[in-house]
Amino acid sequence: MTLSVTAPSGDTHQMAAAWRRQTSLRRFYTVLGVGLLLAAMFASMWFADEANAGHFFDRLPHILDFLSWLVPKDWNDVWRALFDIASPHDTGTQEFNFPLGRVHVWGDFYIPEYFELMLTTVNVALVSTFIGFVFAVPFSFTAARNLTPHPALRLVVKRFMELLRAFPEIVIAGLFAAIVSTGPIAAVIAIGLHSIGALGKLFYEINENIDMRAEEGLRAVGANWFERVRFAGLPQVLPNFMSYTLLRVEINVRVSTIIGAVGGGGIGEELKLSISRGFGAKTLALVLLLFTTIFIIDQFSAWLRRKLVGEQAFMMGA
Repeated sequence: MTLSVTAPSGDTHQMAAAWRRQTSLRRFYTVLGVGLLLAAMFASMWFADEANAGHFFDRLPHILDFLSWLVPKDWNDVWRALFDIASPHDTGTQEFNFPLGRVHVWGDFYIPEYFELMLTTVNVALVSTFIGFVFAVPFSFTAARNLTPHPALRLVVKRFMELLRAFPEIVIAGLFAAIVSTGPIAAVIAIGLHSIGALGKLFYEINENIDMRAEEGLRAVGANWFERVRFAGLPQVLPNFMSYTLLRVEINVRVSTIIGAVGGGGIGEELKLSISRGFGAKTLALVLLLFTTIFIIDQFSAWLRRKLVGEQAFMMGA
């Protein structure tokens, strides 16, 4: 048997040459992008060094020095600080005045101060997420192209939601703190407004991918817009709406902690004060409580989202 080898045609040569050119161009843009990124990073570090009175590069070797005061003399003080138990090292200063923070409920029964502050932070996150969900649902159906035929109305709603999520929560909180004073109320308003914009965008993208056959059937029998949204759209998207809302709760717990550090109340404010005063045991107790709370919320939220949308939604390629 004789094997014949066909010489490559001119088209094959052209395709190979085009592929090589494309590959070379891609490499060039990659190298250029990385080079520009490194140049920007070094320029930023140089600016930081010049603008910093202590000189950034001179102080860089001492960046982890703060860990030295985070190590308490007695590790049991971390647990004492967490549960407001008196410390044998108490010298009358605020560093070891753990029992003074107790929130007495009935008689000798009390809630440790940091647990009460953590509850405030979680409440801020839950209330603001609820506000975001309540307003984002109607906005999302109004902004969906397949459910709202009026382009002017869709444009207004979309731009409004973009405006709400354009500014960081901490900026909005600063604005409302000047109006309603510092505290959880300003944090709830700020996070709630941002959640409306963020959830609204996620929700209307879900709405634009629903099966329209149910909506067409209701339209054919004379159902109005509200009835079509209620009975054709909402049942299809509600599990995904709840999944994204639970994910937003996780985000808002972290955000409410950050806003608390700038006057929004809750555990963030106490954590900032503890770090600024160099109270190692108190700082570690707050970090431990914050980490544990976020871990529990993340795990519970992930479990609940799997129940709502199914395990297959979390698999690669699903």
